[in-house]
Amino acid sequence: MDWLSEQAGFVWLIVAALFAICELLIPGVYLTFLALGAAATGVLALIFPELGAIGQFISFAAWSTVAVLIGKRWYGANPVPSSDPDLNNRAARMIGQSVTVVDAISGGTGRVRVGDGEWPAEGPDLAPGEKARIVAVRGGVVVVDAIRTIAETPSA
Repeated sequence: MDWLSEQAGFVWLIVAALFAICELLIPGVYLTFLALGAAATGVLALIFPELGAIGQFISFAAWSTVAVLIGKRWYGANPVPSSDPDLNNRAARMIGQSVTVVDAISGGTGRVRVGDGEWPAEGPDLAPGEKARIVAVRGGVVVVDAIRTIAETPSA
């Protein structure tokens, strides 16, 4: 036996530690599962030195897969709370925004300016230049409602 095969268990444990350190430096969760797979393989290689290189790689792949599946299930059941849950949900972030009608909304359809782009819109009849507020997004169409000014609001 050569030196590397005699020390394979320790090499796998060092690889596990390196994965864990990289996970701490560059958070992304996936290296944690590889670190667990490498650690399990390291322990097995120390207990069963005759495991061999192919057996160790199979062990690493199997334990990493098991760790990913367990992690996926755990994160599904225990989602990480977010300070901005709509961060990657562009449609949800648009709701409540004030927009300007670009092409008249007539017969329920038209176009509005949202930020620096134009979107197809549905809503009450509005003339170009009027302000509206996004109340929903359906597919690629924003649903708007007119913004009423104090002068337009009927008095009680």
